[in-house]
Amino acid sequence: MNFNPETDLDLEKLFLPAWAQQPPAAHPYRAHEGEAEEKRAPRKDRSGARRAERPRVAPPGRTAEERRPTRERRPKAREAPAARKPEPLPEIKVAIVPDEPRVESLVRQIKATGRAYPLFEIARLILQKPERYALRFDVRKDKEGRVLQPLFVCALDDTLWLSEDDAVAHVLRQHFDTFYQAERTPTEPPKGKYTFVAQCGLSGVILGPPNYHDYQNRLHKLHAERFAHMPFDAYKAKVKIIRDEAIVKQWIEEQSWKTEYLCLNVPEPLRLPGREAVEEHFRATHKENIIKSVESHTIPGPAARALQGGLARLVHRVLAEQQRFPILVASALSDQFSRRGLQFFKVNRITHVAVARPRYLDLENMPVSEGVRRIVEFIRAHPGCTRRELIETLAPPPPIPIAPPAPGAETAAPTAPPISEPTPEQTAVIADLHWLIHQGHVIEFANGVLETAKKPAPKPPKPAPATAQPETPVTPGPSETPAEPEVVAGEASSSALARAEAAADAAGAEALVETSGPISEALLETAPDGDVPLPEAETGETPASANDAPGPAKPLEDPAPADEPNRQNAPATTTEAPLSAVETAPR
Repeated sequence: MNFNPETDLDLEKLFLPAWAQQPPAAHPYRAHEGEAEEKRAPRKDRSGARRAERPRVAPPGRTAEERRPTRERRPKAREAPAARKPEPLPEIKVAIVPDEPRVESLVRQIKATGRAYPLFEIARLILQKPERYALRFDVRKDKEGRVLQPLFVCALDDTLWLSEDDAVAHVLRQHFDTFYQAERTPTEPPKGKYTFVAQCGLSGVILGPPNYHDYQNRLHKLHAERFAHMPFDAYKAKVKIIRDEAIVKQWIEEQSWKTEYLCLNVPEPLRLPGREAVEEHFRATHKENIIKSVESHTIPGPAARALQGGLARLVHRVLAEQQRFPILVASALSDQFSRRGLQFFKVNRITHVAVARPRYLDLENMPVSEGVRRIVEFIRAHPGCTRRELIETLAPPPPIPIAPPAPGAETAAPTAPPISEPTPEQTAVIADLHWLIHQGHVIEFANGVLETAKKPAPKPPKPAPATAQPETPVTPGPSETPAEPEVVAGEASSSALARAEAAADAAGAEALVETSGPISEALLETAPDGDVPLPEAETGETPASANDAPGPAKPLEDPAPADEPNRQNAPATTTEAPLSAVETAPR
């Protein structure tokens, strides 16, 4: 096909701008030559006279073209080092186990005070000090039952290692004197004249002259024993040459002695020439009894500081994750608490541990003593009240008489009023409150706030199944289709309720746990006599603090049916009776 540019249209140029459709000129800037020279004014000196521009002279030996930095001659920018990928963590399962004696102390404290403590706050207290927990390591296996990462334990100090070679090196480094004894004997000094020696720049060990026959062996041995974490070339660059006469003389003195190793704890005496022979002898004689392969091992929390390599990084990561959300520690605590008889319940999606679950007390239908009724009615009428407010209102202390000063006597400085013994009325209130708390009718939170168990919401009745009426079966015709079965409303609602409760529990486990109040450090420490010190006295003489401030009322969830016996009369005692001594009256 012939194309005539004068008559035909070029679609490729049709939508181009006008300047792009014009033919290219051979010298488009020829008409503007000389304008740059005319616009550039000559420089003037201080007197105002024009200075003649001096031509640029290239230095001798280099031309002006060589001085210009071209793209080829420009120095290349230093390339950024590639990001170092973190080493993968070993395939080991780590569990945090709270210390049993401290868990016993916690249980005694909770049973003695009757207060409800947030479970996750106790877990955070456990993680604050390594002495309060232990670490259990378990190997992982694949589908075929093969161990992905073995574990080795040194029987001498109960340390844990990922490889047998690391465990052997640890024993020869830390417990060398248990198996071998070094002896030095004089020998012939090295022949020749030496003016300089090589010295390790990191440890200061004198390696000897580089031309000495044993230099390379000593260099590789020192790198393998003490600096294996860095490349050999990088370590070799740290070696420096020393020309000091005293250091050269020191090396010659060291080479004038020969070190041999006497084997201990063996039936027959044996001498070994070097450390390589020592390691071979240890592997053949003592390794099977000292280093053992295990699938599970537990070490105390403080011993985790001695872990090295991948185990140290794994423990650091697990502890950092548990500090943010201690789900592993809380699960372990819940198992230990439940075995010791404690109960769990949720308040505003926060799990609490206490001596009893919430149980609603129906004052209208269940006969109780007048003291119990007054306590329950007061707590319901005053949301967020504390133990002190309850006792001061229901059993106010008698006024303390103050004798007037004698005439003419000096006025003494005011002193604090003496602490008086609880009155019989206060003792009765304390005993009734103790019974209500241990039965679950009243909940005392960690911040001192009292609250009664709420009435459970009535459950919707399930519809009665329809009785089947005998009817004549009807066979559907060709144009009829069988009717679909109806879904029972009760079954659908119950399954939906179960799904909703499961979703709420999952959301509560993922949410950040809020504390109901500070928990005393005395929960985790045991007194010298073996008993746990109580944070507050049970006589109503509680010192005023921020913990006694009333807080907002919180509804209690998951209440249990009120099937407990009612208390008729509370024993009048000066101190609260333990849980085992509380007796209940028949219905």
